[in-house]
Amino acid sequence: MVRAQRLITLIELLRSHRYPVAGKDLAETLGISLRTLYRDIATLQSQGANIEGEAGMGYVLRAGFLLPPLMFTEEEVEALVLGARWVSGRADSQLSKGAKSALNKIAAVLPIELKNTLDDTSLLIGPSKELLIDSVNMADIRRAIRDERILSIVYRDLKDNQSERRVWPFALGYFDGVRVLVAWCELRQAIRHFRTDRILACQLEENRYKTPRYVLLKNWRATLNAS
Repeated sequence: MVRAQRLITLIELLRSHRYPVAGKDLAETLGISLRTLYRDIATLQSQGANIEGEAGMGYVLRAGFLLPPLMFTEEEVEALVLGARWVSGRADSQLSKGAKSALNKIAAVLPIELKNTLDDTSLLIGPSKELLIDSVNMADIRRAIRDERILSIVYRDLKDNQSERRVWPFALGYFDGVRVLVAWCELRQAIRHFRTDRILACQLEENRYKTPRYVLLKNWRATLNAS
């Protein structure tokens, strides 16, 4: 167990006990020596953990200490890297840049042991189908979803029929080779799926749609479960 992960485990062990825990028991649980345990406790105390106690009396974590938000386990770091690599290879350019930027920010504050895990992980993303090119700015579509705003789109279906639609976008699905916008269509008065590579043009309106996004999402999921 690397030290950063061990410190997290030690905090969780102390947090799970209301009364002082003997150092011997803590060291045995962690698989370390008492000397190493004392050094780990001193490190946590220097970082703000309100750990009271001393050798021979036991240790207790008093209320008020929160784990730093960027203390990850090795598995969590690998999950982040794997997810970021998937996004980089399959999402639009803005999200791809965002994934790389997020990893750089995380790497800047990770302990050296976990930073090595970030750099050296052997978890890879396999090749995907050729990604179809979008004619519209995907950032506008994501913004419409976040802000619950109406989109005016020109759409070409699989039969090459074009139509103008006003839609209430509430979800965006990412698949190998294609992205799918899920939205309430005012023309059809129903939820419809639109491949983003077939959206020829889109304009983000100032108007917000009437039904909250979470309600649309809930209703859509209900139809999936029913089918």
